[in-house]
Amino acid sequence: MLKAERLWALGAMSGTSLDGVDAAMVETDGETIFAFGPTAYRGYSAEEQAVLSAALGKWPGEDLEEAQALVERAHLEVLSQFEGAALVGFHGQTLAHEPRGRGTHQLGDGARLAEGLGLPVVWDFRSADIRLGGEGAPLAPFFHFACAKWIGAEEPLAFLNLGGVGNITWLDPRFARPEEPGAILAFDTGPANAPINDLMLARRGEAFDRDGALARQGEVAQGALELFLDEPYFLRMPPKSLDRDTFADMIGLVGELGDADAVATLTGMAAAAILRGMEHCPRPPARLLVTGGGRHNAVMMQMLRAALDCPVEPVEAVGLDGDMLEAQAFAYLAVRVARGLPTSCASTTGVRAAVSGGTISRVEGR
Repeated sequence: MLKAERLWALGAMSGTSLDGVDAAMVETDGETIFAFGPTAYRGYSAEEQAVLSAALGKWPGEDLEEAQALVERAHLEVLSQFEGAALVGFHGQTLAHEPRGRGTHQLGDGARLAEGLGLPVVWDFRSADIRLGGEGAPLAPFFHFACAKWIGAEEPLAFLNLGGVGNITWLDPRFARPEEPGAILAFDTGPANAPINDLMLARRGEAFDRDGALARQGEVAQGALELFLDEPYFLRMPPKSLDRDTFADMIGLVGELGDADAVATLTGMAAAAILRGMEHCPRPPARLLVTGGGRHNAVMMQMLRAALDCPVEPVEAVGLDGDMLEAQAFAYLAVRVARGLPTSCASTTGVRAAVSGGTISRVEGR
């Protein structure tokens, strides 16, 4: 087990938006963030995105050789650019997530990555949590708690991640540790960018609605929005989590709409899901800090600002990097795993007891 000392860790994240691999370094002892280091990005080509998209929903044992080789090659390419890391946090590519069914599946072998990098690699972060009754997601909340300490927050606030799926972390930085009762609450709010991206690709051959430009030209179909909000998921108490395609039928709800109205409605659905989620916060946050690609969607951000009483700001407002926050999170979590510190607890995933997830693959001499 790693002793309590500050070191540089390297983390990587390939999210459900399938745009590419983010990589970033963090100096930490697994509790305190001391510094943020260099970052890098390796995008997926259209052909690579097609390979990964075809693999979505598949489980181990299915035909995944091409997708796995791609995931491992892309990570090795971007992670090899860094120097000075003591260990690596490798999340892998999520293909399927059924915490109450078959479990969770992140594609990629950390042992092979360790051999290629010559560094210890922490991976398979979610399985231990699910074995103990948790949802296995979201996993960034403990890192969000450390970020709140790093920015010197003194009252409750919330982090909102707008990736393929939306998730929120409400936290009170006056607590000493995130696993303390009352310190944190986290859960997936609902779909965010994934259905918008899927519709843009299917109808226009574009990867996403840049800056919300198309949504701005359309109107939200209130009937479709109301049908969406009738989904039982929104009645479940958190913690709770979603697969990327849990709400795949959202596309059907806007199938008869023109492009602009369809994208505006999907954007409104994502915002409405977040607003429903905010109702679960133990008390109103002083501010909502937004990370992930969705923070660039001006229409979605305006919808949130119009409906919430607190400031809604990109995380850059407090000196954080919204493009790299999840990669940084897995660098931080890797150190926690190596130290045997918990990476999730009952109020983040519903796990029965605070648990340190993750497998450590070492190389000779490291």
